[in-house]
Amino acid sequence: MHFSESRNTTRWTIIFISFSIISLILWNTYTFFQIFKNEERLKMNILANAQKTIINADEYTDLDLPLEITNSNSSVPVILVMYDKVINSKNVPEEILNDKAKFKELLKKLKNENEPIVFEYAPGKHQQLYYGNSALLNKLKYYPIALLLIIFLFAALIYNFYKSTKIATQNKLWAGMAKETAHQIGTPLSSLIGWVEILKTEEIDQTITSEIEKDVERLQTITDRFSKIGSVPVLENHDVVAETLSTFEYLQLRFSKQVTFSYQIPDKSIFALINPTLHSWTIENLVKNAIDAMKGKGTLDLQIEQDNHHVKINIKDSGTGISKNQFKTIFEPGFTTKKRGWGLGLSLTKRIVEEYHSGKIKVLHSEIGKGTTFQISLNKKVQ
Repeated sequence: MHFSESRNTTRWTIIFISFSIISLILWNTYTFFQIFKNEERLKMNILANAQKTIINADEYTDLDLPLEITNSNSSVPVILVMYDKVINSKNVPEEILNDKAKFKELLKKLKNENEPIVFEYAPGKHQQLYYGNSALLNKLKYYPIALLLIIFLFAALIYNFYKSTKIATQNKLWAGMAKETAHQIGTPLSSLIGWVEILKTEEIDQTITSEIEKDVERLQTITDRFSKIGSVPVLENHDVVAETLSTFEYLQLRFSKQVTFSYQIPDKSIFALINPTLHSWTIENLVKNAIDAMKGKGTLDLQIEQDNHHVKINIKDSGTGISKNQFKTIFEPGFTTKKRGWGLGLSLTKRIVEEYHSGKIKVLHSEIGKGTTFQISLNKKVQ
């Protein structure tokens, strides 16, 4: 199982649990809201009955309890209406009652919040009791939003802490492995340089020693690459066209003739702030990845173009292609479709392009069975 698949499983498990917790909180809040709403409805029915008792009272009616009920309401806005006229009101500002437009708007709002209570205080005579939500009920309505905001902020803090810790650990591991690799390669490389110098003094075809020398230089470049991991690289103004083509042509001579290399590049130089060693590494990684996708047989095309602010490098292969749902995951550390491999090539390439060179890398286009085009976009150096 790939590392990225394990991470995705854990990620989706956490998301599912979080969604379940949030759903449970929302459901409980909604339940409490309905309970309080029903309680207020019950109180308003009691108030309506008290009002009915007051209207129908005679000299023998005990009004202490009905009056206490009507006066006890201190939070719920109430308006009593009969024949479209206000009979009584409670907890409603005077300026609203005196403004017809505002009063009409308030009445509409109360009706939307709660269905009016209609009661018959005498045969054929009715009153409507309009009431709104209490301050407590309104606060409870916005409680889930505040709670969700707190949960999201807390989750964001945990995620950022987890991500930064994970990245720091990965960076230390990569830097340590890279520097150790550079150190280990250094000793045999020094010997190879000495042997090349000896071969030059012998009667050997110079083209052979020249190619060996190129490979030794390449090993020196690779060693230099690994030694730079974990440190801030020096960026200088270089011709992107020349640097890219140099690596591309070197690789062309070292791969099978079953891979057809081609390129379309501008006639003039395009400059950008890059580190030549690390830039060469990105091109090499993309070329090798393309050849692996083609299983060592197919066509590989390099295109370099520019606009007002960017230079764009497209590397197109005729390989197996990539499904759209993998366009981003292929750049994750540990993701690989090969039986053998660490799945670090594209991840390292993305890091070099985006973190070191402040550029962008993406899958520009891909079609299953027809091939893939990767694009690197770098900021042009203003001349």
